[in-house]
Amino acid sequence: MPHLVVLYSGNLEMETDVTALCRRLADAMLTVRDEQGQQVYPTGGVRVFAYPAAHYAVADGARMGRGRTEAVKQRAGETLLAAAKAHFEPLFARRYLGLTLQIDEGQEVFDAKHSTIHPLFRKP
Repeated sequence: MPHLVVLYSGNLEMETDVTALCRRLADAMLTVRDEQGQQVYPTGGVRVFAYPAAHYAVADGARMGRGRTEAVKQRAGETLLAAAKAHFEPLFARRYLGLTLQIDEGQEVFDAKHSTIHPLFRKP
């Protein structure tokens, strides 16, 4: 079953119709054809889900791209884990709490980005 998951900052709901976005993306998936012209994603199997993040920090919180050394990835993970543990320390002291930190450097089938944010941070 082909799933497309959209993660977005919750403030976008005030500026766009996310349900319409989901429908548009689902309809687009249905137009994809393979080399023989056959529909790639079955009509009954397409699922598009959008999840708003009520809390977020944007710019520049991009996902880690491929190409970092193992040592750098380890250091990044340890740094982020330390920050998260410091944030939750009051809760750890009061109750049981599980914390999972995962850095995604996954094997994307397709990875494209379009942003009007990055130019704001380019140094002249």
